[in-house]
Amino acid sequence: MGDVVGIVELTKQINRVAKGKIADIDTINREATYLAINALIEAARAGEAGRGFAVVANQVKVVSQKIEHLTRELHHELDALGERMVAQLQNQEAQRLTDLALNMIDIIDRNLYERSCDVRWWATDSAVVQCVEDASERARAHACERLGVILDSYTVYLDLWVMDLQGNVVANGRPDQYPVIGQNVADLSWFGQAASTRSGADYVAAEPEAIALLGGAPAAVYSTAIREGAKENGRPLGVLAVCFDWAPQAHAVTRGVRLSSEEWANTRCMLIDSQHRVIASSDNEGVFRQVVPLKLQDGGAGRATGYYRDDDALVAYALTPGYETYRGMGWYGVIEHRLAGR
Repeated sequence: MGDVVGIVELTKQINRVAKGKIADIDTINREATYLAINALIEAARAGEAGRGFAVVANQVKVVSQKIEHLTRELHHELDALGERMVAQLQNQEAQRLTDLALNMIDIIDRNLYERSCDVRWWATDSAVVQCVEDASERARAHACERLGVILDSYTVYLDLWVMDLQGNVVANGRPDQYPVIGQNVADLSWFGQAASTRSGADYVAAEPEAIALLGGAPAAVYSTAIREGAKENGRPLGVLAVCFDWAPQAHAVTRGVRLSSEEWANTRCMLIDSQHRVIASSDNEGVFRQVVPLKLQDGGAGRATGYYRDDDALVAYALTPGYETYRGMGWYGVIEHRLAGR
């Protein structure tokens, strides 16, 4: 984007230089016209002796008129070409921002796809299944130990929870940090949906939000049923939930957009949910509070990618394309570039 801005400025400078030279030609041409007029006057006073000089002076006047017409046309053509070139370069800049917005939402989709794989895989872990099949203190202690080992390797999670079908947390990976065992989460929307999944291939993805049981930390919870015998179509015995550490991961994605330091001074990168609520931002402002009402190019029906100018800003956006079996959640990657001072 910085290169495009430089080319735009260079184009404007060339246009200014060309117009300046045309103005100089106009000035010289006016002087030549005045000289031709004066020569015609003097030739008329000289009578028969000045007739030949009058022919030359008249021809100079004709040439001056042609130069004036040419410079006028050149001035208009330079204006039109300059405007077209600037517009094309700015459109290229906008398209680049759109591509970066698409790349941003694609990265988060790929990341969340892995979370959906994790929860379905770990729901078949023998320690997790035994925890809700046996329901003994020994089985639950072993499940806590096993979940802790998983968390040591998968550092993108705040915690992993095992619930029985009544919504009671019976095991978690970080009991010392998050004393959630014995808490009931049956009123959380994702729990009932996860308990009702039809097979081991199904899962539930919840919107990121601050989780009280995690000390108010933002998390994206992925959950699925724990099934009897760890079988694909086994009877649900409980629910496994993985609490994705949303804030640092999402902020890394929004700050990972490939912009120069000069561009970052005037640019904000965001992830917004299907309701256009900011769920991540490169400047950490307005997260879970601000709403960005996108002006979608097709009138609001959900155009996949696009850009528009809004007051002094260029806004580029891209709708989640999903990844593999992860369909996405209707989120957008959004890049807002302020144009003031350009």
